[in-house]
Amino acid sequence: MSDTPTPVRKKRKFVLDERLQAYRGVWVYLEHERGQMHPVSLELLGEGRKLADTLGVELAGVVLAGHTPGDADTQARDLCRLAFEHGADLCYLMRGEVLADYRNQPYTRGLTELVETYQPEILLLGATTLGRDLAGSVATTLETGLTADCTELAIDPEDRGLLATRPTFGGSLLCTIVTLNCRPQMATVRPRVMPLPAPTPGRSGRIVEHDLRMGETDVVTKVLDFIADDARDKPQLPFADIIVAGGRGLGKPENFQLVRDLAAVLGAEVGASRPVVQAGWAELDRQVGQSGKTVRPKLYIAAGISGAIQHRVGMADADCIVAINNDPGAPIFDFAHFGIVGDATAILPALTEAFRARLRRAEETT
Repeated sequence: MSDTPTPVRKKRKFVLDERLQAYRGVWVYLEHERGQMHPVSLELLGEGRKLADTLGVELAGVVLAGHTPGDADTQARDLCRLAFEHGADLCYLMRGEVLADYRNQPYTRGLTELVETYQPEILLLGATTLGRDLAGSVATTLETGLTADCTELAIDPEDRGLLATRPTFGGSLLCTIVTLNCRPQMATVRPRVMPLPAPTPGRSGRIVEHDLRMGETDVVTKVLDFIADDARDKPQLPFADIIVAGGRGLGKPENFQLVRDLAAVLGAEVGASRPVVQAGWAELDRQVGQSGKTVRPKLYIAAGISGAIQHRVGMADADCIVAINNDPGAPIFDFAHFGIVGDATAILPALTEAFRARLRRAEETT
């Protein structure tokens, strides 16, 4: 009788359905409007490149565009070239007369047809107004899983599963969701959650063209006019280099003006925590966090913000975080680069005057 212990065979936690094992590749839906690609699509190409390299597969961009020749054709191919420069190996270019403007019905049918024909294992979309509308419809049509508003994406090396992490329970916890016996595995990611990859000028790839055979009479909604969204007077938090944000630690609504004063001197955008917005101290467009905007500024000054996870997931990737809070045990000090323990209502005016004086001296010497 041998004393050699019997090896324990590790049980696989999951075996993919045989009909889905042929699905390969990572896709990024390239959202665009009037020939301009949304920045979130480029951010997703950077993240998709990492996932594709881990899986040993190709990264593809997906462009749905109108069938009009001339400038429209050039714009569509320019979108593909931009995708190649940001990491894509190929682009699926679907054309159809009903794809000139976004409408849920033809875009859902077009993207669904591409998925069923070429069978990707992962499909990523931006969590924009358009992306959320399209992702939900496509996932429902394909009867697959969709994880919304992800903050992190990774691959399970054991079964090639997409590990999609997102906040839950009102932002108090982070959970990782796995779509098991479904393909493609779908996820949406909000703008500015992922870093923008550096382009490689001149990088090329191949274009796979596919026509959508669907006529205007097949679509129940009609485009009467296109009215551009004029956002000049609205906060541009996701793309701001400097943000000064305030929280309930400021004590009362009139003290929020101290945040605006510092932001004005720095040429910064004004941000706010969820409790401040709910209390009516600031507009909803200025809310930073899981239920607000996700930002990646070079400098983020947080005044009177405790740093709960709901807020953290919206700003933790800032290059430099300066926290001001009178509670030395506030969670924000755990991830801030610089911390000031003290009364924000006294520190903010001092910072404003110091920056104003410094900028004035700089102007006098130039």
